[in-house]
Amino acid sequence: MESYSATIDYLYRQLPVFHRVGAAAYKPGLDNTLKLLELLGHPQQGLKFVHVAGTNGKGSTSHLIASVLQSAGYQTGLYTSPHLLDFRERIRVQGSMIPQEAVVRFVEQYRDRWESIAPSFFELTVALCFWYMKETKPDVVVLEVGMGGRLDSTNVITPEVSVITNIGMDHQQYLGDTIEKIAVEKAGIVKKNVPVVLGAMRAEAKKVIEELAERAGSACIDAAQVHAPPAPLHGAYQEENRRTAAAALRQLSDLGWSVSEENIEHGFIHVVEQTGLQGRWQTIQESPRVIVDVGHNEDGLRWIVKQLNETPHRRLHWVLGVVNDKDVSAMLSLMPKSAIYYFCKADIPRGLSVSELHQRAAEFDLRGEAYPSVRSAYDAALHSANKDDLVFIGGSFFTVAEVL
Repeated sequence: MESYSATIDYLYRQLPVFHRVGAAAYKPGLDNTLKLLELLGHPQQGLKFVHVAGTNGKGSTSHLIASVLQSAGYQTGLYTSPHLLDFRERIRVQGSMIPQEAVVRFVEQYRDRWESIAPSFFELTVALCFWYMKETKPDVVVLEVGMGGRLDSTNVITPEVSVITNIGMDHQQYLGDTIEKIAVEKAGIVKKNVPVVLGAMRAEAKKVIEELAERAGSACIDAAQVHAPPAPLHGAYQEENRRTAAAALRQLSDLGWSVSEENIEHGFIHVVEQTGLQGRWQTIQESPRVIVDVGHNEDGLRWIVKQLNETPHRRLHWVLGVVNDKDVSAMLSLMPKSAIYYFCKADIPRGLSVSELHQRAAEFDLRGEAYPSVRSAYDAALHSANKDDLVFIGGSFFTVAEVL
């Protein structure tokens, strides 16, 4: 049997990986996924799902739902993307990552047969998820959409409940250049007669989804006014995620799943240890306080800046690295001019070059220096910061991953 590291090297080397290279790895449509699942004997059939889409918050919402289902006594699978430190974070059962041995066995067993399909990394990862869930037979799988919804590789199932956390401007080159067009893509996960829970979102997006849900005979549940218990996920934006998750869980209860309010409270409080969630307004050091957050688009940055303004500090030091297919100008326009910036590029081809980021930031009067790596930028920020200052690291998943 090959080693796990050799197997992962093969997956990264042979398959186009969107989170690393961007557009070259994007394969819209479900043809490859359906071919892969046929090859695997349709492992998704017979499993129960909660399907979670949205521009921001779908990862946190998925982890909250999974944690509560675990607290309710259900054997629970969880699929999310991208990962921060370990590929296996994407596929979990009861919070435990898929074993290295299972990844190796899957690749060895099917590699020769899928190479003619030429799947993307994401398509193959979704297929691996379904294969592993069939093998472990959890009671329910919380399945996070990768991008969009309608053409996303996860959209080959009929869930118990569909969830759309919100709609914002992100991935416009793939999903459309208006909120309404993006809403149509996200609403692609709505299935006939399956209730859909809607998080807080703009009226024009909500209208699109409600019309499509009505056409499908699917009830819409608005989570905006739902009461939700606390969770150790800091940041004002997590209030919306908690409400959305709570609404989805209460909908499951209405459908006959045994989920009590006590289960919701317990699952929310223990979400980090039960599911391994990281990178959401996470403090990784005190004095100076260092906070990381994976928010990486205009709406996400708007929440982050609000939270930074509400966090006591003397000076703000921002370690910033972004990817090259985001609306960088929209992000930079939101960032505080009073902060000291440490510009860098995560170690992925898709990262925006540090020289271009530095130059673009200057156009918005954001001042700072460029550094050759995330780690060197972080070290410089720590060196410059006093104990009453705040160091923030963000701009993309991949910038955060390199300091965790």
